[in-house]
Amino acid sequence: MFVRCAPSSRYTLLFSHGNAVDLGQMCSFYIGLGSRINCNIFSYDYSGYGVSSGRPSEKNLYADIDAAWQALRTRLGSCAYSPDPTILRLHLPRYGVSPENIILYGQSIGTVPTVDLASRYECAAVILHSPLMSGLRVAFPDTRKTYCFDAFPSIDKISKVTSPVLVIHGTEDEVIDFSHGLAMYERCPRAVEPLWVEGAGHNDIELYAQYLERLKQFISHELPNS
Repeated sequence: MFVRCAPSSRYTLLFSHGNAVDLGQMCSFYIGLGSRINCNIFSYDYSGYGVSSGRPSEKNLYADIDAAWQALRTRLGSCAYSPDPTILRLHLPRYGVSPENIILYGQSIGTVPTVDLASRYECAAVILHSPLMSGLRVAFPDTRKTYCFDAFPSIDKISKVTSPVLVIHGTEDEVIDFSHGLAMYERCPRAVEPLWVEGAGHNDIELYAQYLERLKQFISHELPNS
């Protein structure tokens, strides 16, 4: 889904949404967000979400954002195939957005594919909204290292991200503890001033005024000078 909210905008957000939603539920939010921060928004559904075929898995999360990245960057109509044979062929339309004009935005579980992609490709910036260190660390907060059976090990990939990174997290997050956002921020080589939303939980950060204020400051003033 490509939402052209701001035709004169320099940046396009490649938005990886949270777990309990799909594009149909996020559409109105994208329109409102894009118009307020002067960005176009490109988003997609993970395998098994919404009308997307296939099944949800960690492997497919990474394949899905790779396909979205290629779709956003390509200039000519073409076709791409997912590594998962159960996923239908994706026809890539004409967008042709350069990497230096793409901001990767991940929210909750969406930070997992976002960090993975950002660790392999440079882009204008990365925004991590309520990120998790890894799946095991969410389930067992006392986990201090990554085991071979852990899932979503973003904490081990974030040090490879060379783009500017803005981390956003609520201090009262009841799903992914605030300590995850803090740890991810501390591991970022090019972290900018984070946004710690005092009193915010996992699903209400967008309701706080400082959320939009920080995004506007980062995108309109800090990025052009970075």
